Amino acid sequence: MFKYLKNDLPASIVVFFVALPLCLGIALASGAPLFSGLIAGIIGGIVVGVASGSHIGVSGPAAGLAAIVLTAIGALGGFENFLLAVVLGGAIQLGFGILKAGIIGYYFPSSVIKGMLTGIGIIIILKQIPHFFGYDPDPEGDFAFFQVDGENTFTEILQTFNNISPGATIIALIGLGILLLWSNILSKKGKIFQLVQGPLVAVVVGIIFFNLTKGNEIWGISADHLVSVPVPEDASSFLAQFSFPNFGAITNPQIWITAFTIALVASLETLLCVEATDKLDPEKRVTPTNRELLAQGTGNIISGMIGGLPITQVIVRSSANIQSGGKTKMAAIIHGFFLLTSVILIPRLLNMIPLSVLAAVLFIVGFKLAKPALFKTMYNLGWKQFIPFIVTVLGIVFTDLLIGIGLGLAVGIIVILIKSYQNSHFLHMEGEDVDDGKIKMTLAEEVTFFNKGAILKELDKLPENSFLELDVSKTRYLDNDIIEILEDFSEKARNRNINIKLVSERGVVENPPSYIEFFKLRKKA
Repeated sequence: MFKYLKNDLPASIVVFFVALPLCLGIALASGAPLFSGLIAGIIGGIVVGVASGSHIGVSGPAAGLAAIVLTAIGALGGFENFLLAVVLGGAIQLGFGILKAGIIGYYFPSSVIKGMLTGIGIIIILKQIPHFFGYDPDPEGDFAFFQVDGENTFTEILQTFNNISPGATIIALIGLGILLLWSNILSKKGKIFQLVQGPLVAVVVGIIFFNLTKGNEIWGISADHLVSVPVPEDASSFLAQFSFPNFGAITNPQIWITAFTIALVASLETLLCVEATDKLDPEKRVTPTNRELLAQGTGNIISGMIGGLPITQVIVRSSANIQSGGKTKMAAIIHGFFLLTSVILIPRLLNMIPLSVLAAVLFIVGFKLAKPALFKTMYNLGWKQFIPFIVTVLGIVFTDLLIGIGLGLAVGIIVILIKSYQNSHFLHMEGEDVDDGKIKMTLAEEVTFFNKGAILKELDKLPENSFLELDVSKTRYLDNDIIEILEDFSEKARNRNINIKLVSERGVVENPPSYIEFFKLRKKA
């Protein structure tokens, strides 16, 4: 792992700057203590990073769980009771891993995964526009369309233009210029510009700008436009920020319902992210999904035990890691140690970072996920790829991550059914006139009850006095529903003087008396 430290260390710094406001913002959006978000980020980086089999995935508190957390803390009667649900949710995730439930992640269509990445890229850009201009009533990490501040994604942007902070905006523009200069020009000029990442330079310039303009009524940046890490006065006040689960509430059925909800949603979000990050990985490595569930379960148990939010693998941090050149899991682990040491040693310095500079960093992350060229590529692949893709994108932008993916998956399933309907068989006509010619129907390798309508329609269209050659020689699975259709059609064929030649790997049979008996014998053979 240390072989690629020159790649992983710079990437971990970028991931750290992306993760810091998201950890705090998700905690705020969840109605939880700010420190609980940092705990989840630290555990997600160090513990899950070590246990995971993912090379480039990064874990931490997830925006997709914020609404669940917000509701659960109130419904369960306090944060300590909620922490017990997090611990139990982690244990349930361990059970998922042991039962090898990770295979579920492989059943999401590629078009939906690409739509998920693109949708997240768009929502990152839209959600960062207010922060870029210094308007921050909605916390970082609130990625749902209907926001916790009462606005939605687009009304928040409209409100921004009436509340622009000149200082925050100018340093955001400077930061964005540094990032573009670094990635497009300077990174190709020398190794020093690859080792020292543009986001680090942008953040340092942002801190300097804040200190130089402090107190200036026009260009100064107010405290609510800065990172807000809890600052303990001493060691005892730092330790007092940790919370512990109330195991006395373990018999409360609501605790178990919440635990199962957390386990299910966190596992699904993790598996989706794993599938997406594996597609983004330049080296196309495959993450062992069952091991990932075990790693996430371990992380959630530890996070809940010391006062942290639920953890999942998260696409924003993972994609930032990939885009910054991260090669191994060391980038995720080091980012976790950066979070830990910084909140202990330099919280006051962190609280000088303008959120608008971090918004500029996330702009770049979002744009790379949602490149306009991808829309053209997906459109050129045809409607069967484009429709699930665009439905997923729109669903994520106008609802939230999981609902958007659910909509895309539902459309993807419909497309699969249509494709299955169309591809169950192939027809070939012989002769100039179909009434005088021969018709050959070749069944596909697998034919299920989904194909009933298509096959029945074609059989009913056969003209009287025709000849049908039915080729099942390459069919490995034939649903009993289809066999019954053929059995019923044999009677119709006799009445309409249609001769049938059945071709299989066992040979050729003219007008078989019973298709059910024939296919029973075929299976035995």
